[in-house]
Amino acid sequence: MSLDQPSLRASERQLQPAPKDRLAALERVWQRFADAETLLKRGGRVTEVTPTHYKVHGLSDFARLGDIVEQRGHGGTRHGEIVKISRDEVVVAPFERSADAGIGDAVFRRGPLAVAPHASWRGRTIDALTRAIDGGAPLVRGDDASSGAQTTPGAMTRQRVGTAFMTGVKVIDIFTPLCFGQRLGIFAGSGVGKSTLLAMLAGADAFDTVVVALIGERGREVREFLEDTIGDSMAKTVAVVATSDESAMMRRRAPDTAMRIAEHFRDQGHRVLLVLDSITRFAHALREVATGTGEPPVARGYPASVFTELPKLLERAGPGTEGKGSITAIISVLVDGDDHNDPVADSVRGILDGHVVLDRTIAEQGRYPPVNPLSSISRLADKAWSAEQRALVTRLKSMISRFEDTRDIRLLGAYQGGVDAELDIAVRQVPLIYEALTQAPKDRPSTDPFSDLARHLKSKLNADAGD
Repeated sequence: MSLDQPSLRASERQLQPAPKDRLAALERVWQRFADAETLLKRGGRVTEVTPTHYKVHGLSDFARLGDIVEQRGHGGTRHGEIVKISRDEVVVAPFERSADAGIGDAVFRRGPLAVAPHASWRGRTIDALTRAIDGGAPLVRGDDASSGAQTTPGAMTRQRVGTAFMTGVKVIDIFTPLCFGQRLGIFAGSGVGKSTLLAMLAGADAFDTVVVALIGERGREVREFLEDTIGDSMAKTVAVVATSDESAMMRRRAPDTAMRIAEHFRDQGHRVLLVLDSITRFAHALREVATGTGEPPVARGYPASVFTELPKLLERAGPGTEGKGSITAIISVLVDGDDHNDPVADSVRGILDGHVVLDRTIAEQGRYPPVNPLSSISRLADKAWSAEQRALVTRLKSMISRFEDTRDIRLLGAYQGGVDAELDIAVRQVPLIYEALTQAPKDRPSTDPFSDLARHLKSKLNADAGD
């Protein structure tokens, strides 16, 4: 069948795009060439290479700290970040595990790293450069991309903190209760149970979105932590992972990426829980990058910039401005050598709104979570306790303190009942309190820890009286 000429012309008109669509297409083409960076890529050449950094000549005039660069050489294309700028050259820290660059390789500036979170990121695992590493589909990029340094909400524009929530962990909810927008540190040495407690806290039902940043973790444990420990909460969780074998720049970038994602959901009105494990390994990455640029150490090998970067990151958490949500931050602090006066631990403790201390001695006794209630404190506890609960916790701490202070005397057999009535009560009840506070990750979260404690004490004391 053949078409006549008028019909053919009508068909061609139908296939042609409408004038409005053609105009939009032309606008997109024009926008591509309106930016000078698209027409001309500014770059330089590698002049010096070390195991962790390399220097580039030709970028100093227009480079900025934090800019991402693209290095092209015989090994392919790699990326890094500008960490130092001088008159004639810049220093670049690579995102790969080593500075695999050659003298004369071309290096081009890409600008600051843009992070564009999307609601579909929940349930996904990504790296510090927001690339999916869970084998799933490519990430959907949101419309609002953040780049460069983020601005911390002003002190007088933040909402006030005052609404408490239940974590489900009895020892936390009794002795160091939390509020939405609070920043709490978990201080512990290696192998004491820090990650297990973090996972228990991450399972709290009070939050709309959870962001987990695993910094410097062992690669073998990442999948187990997310799939087994986080479990069902993974559906509302975004995990940002930088394992211990990755470069210092990836470990340095990961907390910032996690914070930007948390800020995005906070600005959407979500109550966000940010779990960062651990801030100490972030400080180690900062130290490695800073010493590579020639910055001198000032405290146990840490350069001064480390103690500048820590508050810049942590202060971004907390309540948002009016009409926005909040970021409740649970920050783990790996205490080197069980020394709680370590420079990083001491600095972070002064920034946060409370700290929970995990004691190796308690862990060795088989009590989990191994929280030391006498050394732990929540600066917002008064906003969570009622007057009766405050009085009860004060009484509990007094008994525990009396019990622990006389431990050596009792072990020597010098304790005699009936001489000190308060000590007699402590000796009888504190072991029962410890027993009531013991909780495994798979145990049912406690919805009313004070009632659970009272029921446990009553049942045990009645059983003893019956015997």
